[in-house]
Amino acid sequence: MSADAPTLLSFEDATARLLSPGSPFEITQEAVLGETMSVYKNRARSLRELLEQSAAHGDNDYIVFSDGRRWSYAKHLADVASVAAAFRERYDIQKGDHVAILAANTPEWILSYWATVSLGAVVISMNGWWAGDEIRYGLDLSNPKLLLVDQRRGERLAELDGEIGAKVVTFETDFDELIAHSPGCNLPDTPIDEDDPCLLLFTSGTTGRPKGALVSHRTLVAFTMSTFFIGARRAMSEPTSGKQGATLAPFPLFHLSGSMGSTTSMLAAGAKTVWPMGRFDPAKIIQLSVDEGITAWSGATTHVFRLLDHPDMKKIDTSSFSNVGVGGSASTPELLRTIAEKFPHLGGSVGSGYGSSETGGLVSYAPNDMLRDAENCVGPPLPTVQIKIVDEEGCDLGEGTPGRVCVRSPLIMLEYLNNPKANAENFLPGRWVDTGDLGQLIEGRLHIESRMRDMIIRGGENIYPAEIENRIELHPDVAEVAVHGVDDRELGQKVKAVIVPNKGAEPTEGAIRDFCAESLAYFKVPEIIEIRDEPLPRNATGKVMKHVLEGLGENTFVEE
Repeated sequence: MSADAPTLLSFEDATARLLSPGSPFEITQEAVLGETMSVYKNRARSLRELLEQSAAHGDNDYIVFSDGRRWSYAKHLADVASVAAAFRERYDIQKGDHVAILAANTPEWILSYWATVSLGAVVISMNGWWAGDEIRYGLDLSNPKLLLVDQRRGERLAELDGEIGAKVVTFETDFDELIAHSPGCNLPDTPIDEDDPCLLLFTSGTTGRPKGALVSHRTLVAFTMSTFFIGARRAMSEPTSGKQGATLAPFPLFHLSGSMGSTTSMLAAGAKTVWPMGRFDPAKIIQLSVDEGITAWSGATTHVFRLLDHPDMKKIDTSSFSNVGVGGSASTPELLRTIAEKFPHLGGSVGSGYGSSETGGLVSYAPNDMLRDAENCVGPPLPTVQIKIVDEEGCDLGEGTPGRVCVRSPLIMLEYLNNPKANAENFLPGRWVDTGDLGQLIEGRLHIESRMRDMIIRGGENIYPAEIENRIELHPDVAEVAVHGVDDRELGQKVKAVIVPNKGAEPTEGAIRDFCAESLAYFKVPEIIEIRDEPLPRNATGKVMKHVLEGLGENTFVEE
């Protein structure tokens, strides 16, 4: 460490300092929807307040798209105000109305998002990979007053049976008029309460019909504060190098990592975000990184691997990077090893967060040393977040015993929209929400074992697929792997691994089993191994759709 390098604090001391009285992250107690909770004291009270504050960044770039279009903070603010006025005056969008967006990532998506929430209306964030039946499901569930589409998704509307029930605006043909509707106007001044809804996020749909998690302005502001807290603690407790440049924004805007992370938090930070369009193309993204000065990559595990393994990586000045992160899916030991190999100065700084649409995107965060100690560790709860582990009857299990992970915080969703059955099943008294995950607390740190629905029970033994997947992924011949249970008369279930080999590799079933047996108990070694040529079916955020592998559903997503 050089003489000029700052003195680093421990993880615990950095946390304590950031939460001390007078800090920007000071915590206080307030009532949230009838329950007393910890909240950030120095926070914005709505997304519109964050948007107004973004004026301070003036002519700095906010969003840059790979087709060459870009918006400064000043231009973005002016265009959002005009679009909001057009929504109100042309389509009568008022506070609480639903505005659905069904489109690929475009600047119009982001402008529409900010215009809608500044009116106090609700963005219905529809999955751009949906086919006709799923689009109909989303429309019926959310009943939007206005539907915004791009031309490709608009063509799918023609396939729907019955009336759409909303006015339709097509980005390519109609949106320029909205931007030009009222140049120079102010943002709306409709009163907005922190707990007013602002965004409907559809769950990932890896097992069937997605549910709509309705979140509030409070949720997104708290998410933004928590991302800032993670960054500040990292700067105080970990060696940093590289430079602060632009950030890659590869996530779909209909996913929380796109709308809450790359769009909302980055605006609040005054950052420059760069958005690749179309299919994920690692060569184009690497060139875009060079052209736009990107020094931070994030993406799903599959995205990051494809970038790191691409031969054009030689174009990248890896020493200039300040961060390579994973979102939307869990990091793995092999990914952490590969990042450390390609970006040596970042080898000890890659962490992993845990959250979901239902929990407002962030529950906990584990820095690199915690991941090295235990690969399934997702860290201690973030400020304002409470975690408890319960059994099937809802009784608290305390530390050291696996059970159902339940969470309470100001980030928690308001409800599943129009789904009283799911609300009754997932909400516990006191606004605790059951995440559907299995885990345990060890010395205050959360360890995730598996999704409840993914767990395999073989002969009375609980088997967590993630543990087996992490092992098989380390095999040099394996590119992708997914593990799930197969019904068995005698044992209840057997372990099945579905493997996609690396190009040119020909792994055998025996070699895979022997590799697993080196570090896994005998009952965890896959009894059934399927080796396939085609990639594993994944949703738009990179998660494997195991229900498709199990034959319980079809992959109807239209990947573009």
